[in-house]
Amino acid sequence: MAGEARRKKLRALLRRARVAATLSELSAFEAAFVHESAAREGLAAGSNERLEFRGDAALGFVVARYLYERYPEAAAGELALRKAALVSDAALATSAQRLGFADLMLLGAGLAKLPPVRRRSALADAFEAFIAALESLAGVEAAARFVLTQHVPHMDRPGTVLDDPKTTLQEWTQKRFAVLPRYVDRYEGPAHERTFFAEVTVDDDISACGSGPSKKAAERAAATAALEGLKQRYGELPPRTLSQPLPAAQSLRRATSKGRRP
Repeated sequence: MAGEARRKKLRALLRRARVAATLSELSAFEAAFVHESAAREGLAAGSNERLEFRGDAALGFVVARYLYERYPEAAAGELALRKAALVSDAALATSAQRLGFADLMLLGAGLAKLPPVRRRSALADAFEAFIAALESLAGVEAAARFVLTQHVPHMDRPGTVLDDPKTTLQEWTQKRFAVLPRYVDRYEGPAHERTFFAEVTVDDDISACGSGPSKKAAERAAATAALEGLKQRYGELPPRTLSQPLPAAQSLRRATSKGRRP
């Protein structure tokens, strides 16, 4: 997409965030959509990886604060599962797609040719990077407001499946073995079409492997395989009783009023 057309779409996205940007600030927001594959091919000076790092932390705090207020009776394990569901690649990519991030992305030639499902991780990364850009250029309140109005209400709905295998595995192994799972990661293939592999070990006894199009996906696959092994050895995991949330409007008000900085 040509530069002016991309900037027009970016301005529309910023209107959703209730943010007005100068031309120079617009360039800073554009950086949030530059995938590492594009930077590697010389299409941009740098990628969005540093912004993604910052946005991941900001997003995690905003979501954690929201869940703490929305589910006042939930135990820490349930809150962790709910948080994992809301900040997962799948959830972030879904919101990014709905908000038009795909049209703003600057990808390397190889990645751009891949099916959309192989680009979901890049969309999720861009969502985190955009949150960081919002926080940096428009303030923490603007970043939190965007997350709580444009992402959370669409993903935190009744019937949401809390099936994050990494969180479940961590909770289960902490209770039974008093240890944390350990992951070892690697990848193969060119930058635009990498396959990631992960091996998880529990208490130097149980190990399992998984693969996927991203590090997170590979670790989730490994955790799923480890849980299957634990079920075969120790039986089914006990069912989880979920807590009831406060009304959405009430919890949203509480989440946005608690503190001024995510």
